[in-house]
Amino acid sequence: MTDQDSQGAHHQLPLVSIAIPVFNEALNLPALYQRLSQVAESMKDRCRIEFFFSDNSSSDQTWEIISQFAKSDPRVRGIRFSKNVGFQRSILANYLHTQGDAVMQIDADLQDPPEMLEAFFALWQQGYDVVYGIRKKRKEGVWINQFRRLGYWMINAISEHDIPRDVGDFRLVDRKVIHAMSRMKTPNPYLRGIIAGLGFRQTGIEYERDSRVAGESKFGLFRLIRLGLTAVLNHSSVPLRMASALGCMMIAVSIIGTIYFVILKLLAPDLPRGVASIHVLVLFGIGLQSLLLGIIGEYILRIYLILRAEPIAIVERSINLEPNELVL
Repeated sequence: MTDQDSQGAHHQLPLVSIAIPVFNEALNLPALYQRLSQVAESMKDRCRIEFFFSDNSSSDQTWEIISQFAKSDPRVRGIRFSKNVGFQRSILANYLHTQGDAVMQIDADLQDPPEMLEAFFALWQQGYDVVYGIRKKRKEGVWINQFRRLGYWMINAISEHDIPRDVGDFRLVDRKVIHAMSRMKTPNPYLRGIIAGLGFRQTGIEYERDSRVAGESKFGLFRLIRLGLTAVLNHSSVPLRMASALGCMMIAVSIIGTIYFVILKLLAPDLPRGVASIHVLVLFGIGLQSLLLGIIGEYILRIYLILRAEPIAIVERSINLEPNELVL
C-alpha cells in the first residue's frame, strides 16, 4: 500500500471528538492530555480523534495551557467563552462546535476514565446512538451520595420520560443526536433529560468513579440543588399540576370549613369568634398562594428566556477553528 493509499484509508476512518468542558482546571490538564493522547494512540487503527476544549471563562492558566497543547498537536481545538455560561450550556456549546461522527464528553478532573472510550466506541459501532457511563461507585461522602441518589430518584419519578439513574454527562453520542439537540430552544438545558427524551438507541456501562486528581470540585451542594430544579422544571409538568391540585384542595377545605362554622353558629349562637384561627387561616392562604405563584413564575420565566432567544454562549477566542466553524 502506498503512502497515499494509507492516508486515504486513514481519512475514511470515523472521526471521534472528545469534548472537554473546562473551568479553572489548569492543574488537571497535563495529566488529562497525556491519558487522552494514549487513548488516541491505542485507537488510531479504528478511528481518528480530535480533542475539543470549551473554556468557561477560566481565571487561571487553563486557556494558555490549551493553547500550548494546540501548538504541537493539530488535533487540539478549542473555544473560550466571553463569560461563564454554566456547566450544561458549556457542554452543549462544545457539542455544537465538534465535527466528529461521534462525540464523547468527559470532565477534565479525571474522575471519569478516558480509557472507556474504547468500550463506548465498540457499542457505538454496534448501532447504539447514545452510550453513557453508569456510576456504580463514587468516592464521596455517605451523605452527599445519599442526597444524589434521592435526587435522581425524585427527578426520574416525576419526569415525563425515563432518565437513567446514577448517570452524569460522561457519554458518547452520535452526530444525529447532536443535530437533534441543536434544534431545541432551551435556555437552561438539562442534557441528561434532553438526551433521554430524544429516544434513539441507548445503553449504559457501569464503572467506578475515581477521586478528583487535583483542584477543587465546582459542583457543591447548592449547584446540585439548582441542577435538580432545572431538571424538574424542564422535564416535568408535575409542579404545575400539583399547584392546581393544591388549589382545588384548598377550595374544598374552605367549603367544608364554611359549612362547619355555619352549623356551629346555628347550634351555639353565643360562641365567641376565633380571632386566632382566622389569622392562621389567612396567613396559610397567603403562603400557599405565594408558593403556587412562584411555581407558575418559574415556568413563565423559562418561556420568557426562550422568546428572548439569547445565544447559548458567546465565543471570545478559538483555537484551530475557521471563522465559518463558529456556530454561536
